[in-house]
Amino acid sequence: MVVLAASICTRSGKPLLSRQFRPLPRSRIDGLLAAFPKLIPVNSQHTTVETNDVRFVYQPFEELYVLLITNKGSNILQDIATLSLLVRLISSLTPAMSEPAILHHSFDLLCAFDEVVSLGYKENVSLAQVRNVLEGESHEEKIQEIIARNKEAEAKEELKRRAKQLEMQRREQQRRAAQGLGGAGGGGGAGGGGGAGGYGMAGGYNAVPRYEAPAPAQQEYRTSSPAPAVQKPAFKGSGMKLGKKGGKQNDLIHAMGTEADVEPEPEPEPEPVVEAVEVSADVLDKVEQESIHVTIKEQLAVTLLRDGGVQSFELKGDLDLRITDPALSKLRLTLAQKDYSELQFKQHPNVAKFTPSGDKIIALKDASRSFPVGQGLGVLRWRMTSKDESNVPLSITCWPQPRGDGTSDVAVEYELEASHLTLRNVVISIPIPPGSLPSVTGEADWRISGNSFVWTIDTVDADNSNGSLEFRCQGDADAFFPVSVGFAASGSLADVDVAKATLLEGGDETFSQERILTVDKYEIV
Repeated sequence: MVVLAASICTRSGKPLLSRQFRPLPRSRIDGLLAAFPKLIPVNSQHTTVETNDVRFVYQPFEELYVLLITNKGSNILQDIATLSLLVRLISSLTPAMSEPAILHHSFDLLCAFDEVVSLGYKENVSLAQVRNVLEGESHEEKIQEIIARNKEAEAKEELKRRAKQLEMQRREQQRRAAQGLGGAGGGGGAGGGGGAGGYGMAGGYNAVPRYEAPAPAQQEYRTSSPAPAVQKPAFKGSGMKLGKKGGKQNDLIHAMGTEADVEPEPEPEPEPVVEAVEVSADVLDKVEQESIHVTIKEQLAVTLLRDGGVQSFELKGDLDLRITDPALSKLRLTLAQKDYSELQFKQHPNVAKFTPSGDKIIALKDASRSFPVGQGLGVLRWRMTSKDESNVPLSITCWPQPRGDGTSDVAVEYELEASHLTLRNVVISIPIPPGSLPSVTGEADWRISGNSFVWTIDTVDADNSNGSLEFRCQGDADAFFPVSVGFAASGSLADVDVAKATLLEGGDETFSQERILTVDKYEIV
């Protein structure tokens, strides 16, 4: 009951593209496709035709046929849905349904077929999901593009400011030089104060300069509090410090600024810099992989209320199995005996369902089959929604207290609730009014990025489970919300864990396991 192949052929049966999902020789596929057009009855309104061995589910598409070759026991309704999705994919990937276009985009089409059908079974995917996979969008690349744009904008602003400063200094030097020549022409009368007339006045201006060059304006305000006695070198500067200027950039701006000799322009209002609080899982320690490797990934989206309570909470997770030794491809995984009652599990179509009672075992439905070798396979997914605040891994308290003079005292505190997790590169971003410069109390790694006060903590774990910071800033209580949080964690928030891997022939086998938690959205509103 599987799809044997997905093909595109001409009206005469000439194969243009074919993807086999089961071991079939090419000669067999060529023979089936060559015989296929002859099996279609004249003026037939059906889209299926059968032989003694296989079934063709097809759809005419201009001068071509798109068809699935299945066995006769396959679910015809599911095959028609699979064919419809493949046709829509072909339409979106090729500009025209012609032989040259199909051959030109053959690689993309084969990759799309593999995303829709795996080992002969249809995956639960949509057209948009397949397009996203094929486009290969990278979140890290977008972050780097934002960083590059912010640095470019800062460099332009710095260049304009330095050009304006140098122009004002040049004019002041010319003015002083003119005043010096006037004082020399007045002779000794200038020293007496009255003999040189107007030139004596110029001498008086030399004594008290009318202009002092302004001090360079700071583009980024760094912490003024004393640095901690012991700095942790790990995970410093992990890509979240947008707008931080390097030495090479300063040298380039300085070299460009010394040659600037232009008329000063009005300094534009600085554009707000958006602080990205997403944290990549690259900051976590890597796990040495065995021949059997299990990867557990979870993604958290939560919105908390500033006065306490959960507005929304959703946790999604998946378990990926990768086997590199063919001798170990027939096995089963057993999850640790824990309380998974709040989780909604969903297995891969080829994986057997969990029994209502007993151990939760991940194994293929057909014991004679093997897991794929050399590639990862998502065998299990889970989802969890809750309104219980105890499920939140990290509690954040932001408490603004207005002082009555337009400023507020803001107290920020964090506390680790999930003690089994180790959080890395925790970033707490608090909005502040434009142009504000907070006064911070206490030792912390903080900075101003755009219109956000950003507090970064390297590691939050059971040994360093809480911390606090206070600052004073312009603005009322509502000006400091919503608070955004980002981090990457080692561990599973749902505490999903593989206890053992057992070969079907008998005996436990060693395996490696990696558990990662990332944040999709974490806000306090």
